[in-house]
Amino acid sequence: MKILYFAWLRTTIGKSTEEITPPETVKTVSDLLDWMPSLGENYSSALEKRDLLRIAINQEYADPEHVIKPGDEVALFPPVTGG
Repeated sequence: MKILYFAWLRTTIGKSTEEITPPETVKTVSDLLDWMPSLGENYSSALEKRDLLRIAINQEYADPEHVIKPGDEVALFPPVTGG
């Protein structure tokens, strides 16, 4: 699964993209966000306010209960504002 990080998430985690293989118990976006802090302190810090995050799966906005698959592209980013 390819994960993309944007804005302060990229800065806090320390990378813009990575390939990960979550355990089989990770079935939804919510499961993924629950599991990712186990990857390290930088993930814990970046994801501690996960209610502020927006998630896209394969370039489509997704809710926390969206089912994810191993080949999906998951993008994590803060709310986007216009101006």
